[in-house]
Amino acid sequence: MESEDSYLAAIKEVACTLVETTMRNVEGYFQTKYRPPLQETDRHMAKNITWTPCKDFTVELGMKQIEEYISTWEFHESWLHCIDFLKEEEVEFSKLYHYRTRWSIPTRRKPIPRATACVYFTIQISKIKPLVLPVEVFFIFESTRLVHRPGQSRFREKWLKDIIESKLIMMESITF
Repeated sequence: MESEDSYLAAIKEVACTLVETTMRNVEGYFQTKYRPPLQETDRHMAKNITWTPCKDFTVELGMKQIEEYISTWEFHESWLHCIDFLKEEEVEFSKLYHYRTRWSIPTRRKPIPRATACVYFTIQISKIKPLVLPVEVFFIFESTRLVHRPGQSRFREKWLKDIIESKLIMMESITF
């Protein structure tokens, strides 16, 4: 009798688990299928990613996360970029890791671009805040002073185009 009760309890437990899993899956399906359309303000929101905690940070992980963050930007597929680690800098209350992303639009006629645009990223690891907090990230576009933060400013492809255009205009004005 006791083994029969334990057998029925095990069946009941498995059945409850199956029903709960099925209900979660159905709920998720309906949430994605019948999600209300995006509001106009949602389309123009600045995107962000979940940045790693300070304790888990490495230079390589920083590069991967910058790449992941850049993948949230909207730009034409003809743009190519590469990421370089520049240096590690120790300051009073934090460590700064500097990266450069170099952007260009190579073509068949000109596979080597005449000009590139750079975006400089800085990842800050605090020495005084708890190590479980995420790293802080800042970035600036070449030839500008405005400091951007992920999730607070929305990328504009025009910024890269303006940098390249100004370099080309400057190069045309110089004669060798």
